[in-house]
Amino acid sequence: MQAETILSVQQLKKHFHLGKDRVLKAVDGVSFDIKKGETFGIVGESGCGKSTAGRTIIGLYDRTAGDVLYDGKNIHEMNEKEKFQFHRKMQMIFQDPYASLNPRSTVQEIISEPMEVQGLYQNKKERLERVYQLLEDVGLNRDHANRYPHEFSGGQRQRIGIARALSLDPEFIIADEPISALDVSVQAQVVNLLKDLQKKKGLTYLFIAHDLSMVKHISDRIGVMYLGHLVELTSSENLYQKPLHPYTQALLSAIPIPDPDVEDRRERIILNGELPSPVNPPSGCVFRTRCPHAMEVCATQAPVWQEVDDKHFVACHLYNEDLQDGKNGKQAAASRES
Repeated sequence: MQAETILSVQQLKKHFHLGKDRVLKAVDGVSFDIKKGETFGIVGESGCGKSTAGRTIIGLYDRTAGDVLYDGKNIHEMNEKEKFQFHRKMQMIFQDPYASLNPRSTVQEIISEPMEVQGLYQNKKERLERVYQLLEDVGLNRDHANRYPHEFSGGQRQRIGIARALSLDPEFIIADEPISALDVSVQAQVVNLLKDLQKKKGLTYLFIAHDLSMVKHISDRIGVMYLGHLVELTSSENLYQKPLHPYTQALLSAIPIPDPDVEDRRERIILNGELPSPVNPPSGCVFRTRCPHAMEVCATQAPVWQEVDDKHFVACHLYNEDLQDGKNGKQAAASRES
């Protein structure tokens, strides 16, 4: 039986007005669905819009256009009462575990605050027991409850942030680059903790990161973002075995291989130039200015989002059979792979 869709993002746009005739298109027409119980990963370079997408989905930013449906209800059209109830179902883990915690509050106060706001566990003893349980769930202990954030390491602070996100017993968690500020030795521990919590509590994740190797470890499906657009979406396994978009191929080629002989022989795909400004994105395909396979049509027409293989979507003219210059997209792709 196929899992039901819990979140549906439809042509979501988030634009920031910077002044006269200047608009930053951080997210520009992104669409995807997330099934209940799965982990959906979003990856891309810094500045691609992935964190803005996550914050717009949960409602921290107002949308510019598009819809975000959670259990069939549009998040951005909810009244105050509905939003209040919705935030018990969806929570967020932030990138910087120190900046997201109040330095003047104890761990107990940080974790219990959402419960107080939502009116849960009116009995203080019950609330304290809930805090202790959450600390144990994330690998800490009850002795940590009376300490302050500065007394912990980065990894421990992120565990506190995870405990706070779990305090309302949510169904869905947006993890916004939850490991990027942590030491490499701690990153795997936090990712494994998130996987264990997902199994234990039946959680659904939107996992945002720029580290493709770590995203593969936790995600069921992955969407690749570039300059506010999704350029590829498929299962984690497919993305690593058969990356279609030139940008995805370049990202994958940058992942180090823990074998010196293989690492020395393999060929890196180097992208020329810097990431263009979302205030003034390239015409046509937004990736064309850095793409080693750019064609004339790429400058004039935006590629169509299409299903090239079974549940493998891509937006690239290399896979368009009706190219303006008469070339067959699949033939172009074959010549590229050879």
